[in-house]
Amino acid sequence: MKLENNPLQNKSYDFALRIIKLSKKLANNKEFILSKQLLKSGTSIGANIIEANGAISKADFSSKMSIAYKECLETKYWLSLLKDSGEIKEDEFVLLYDEADELAKILFSILKTTRINK
Repeated sequence: MKLENNPLQNKSYDFALRIIKLSKKLANNKEFILSKQLLKSGTSIGANIIEANGAISKADFSSKMSIAYKECLETKYWLSLLKDSGEIKEDEFVLLYDEADELAKILFSILKTTRINK
């Protein structure tokens, strides 16, 4: 669900697609349980951004963006565990971790602005 005028939604969507591919690869190797955790948190980011865009109040918007931000942090945690346990390669880790970090920074900035303007 890409939108021309919503770069954050598009970034989170593309990120979720990459997370799905990695999770499939990990699951195919040996039903690795962390792949399920990564899949849940990595795809939840975009879902919460979409929900925030349909929010019925500023509080609702802030809540959904906050959840998306927390899901970014959780995704970074799972990616770090996968790298440090040798389940994913360094280059794969760096690409996804940097994307999750970029999303987290954008979301944090939005949250900061939203809360200042309350």
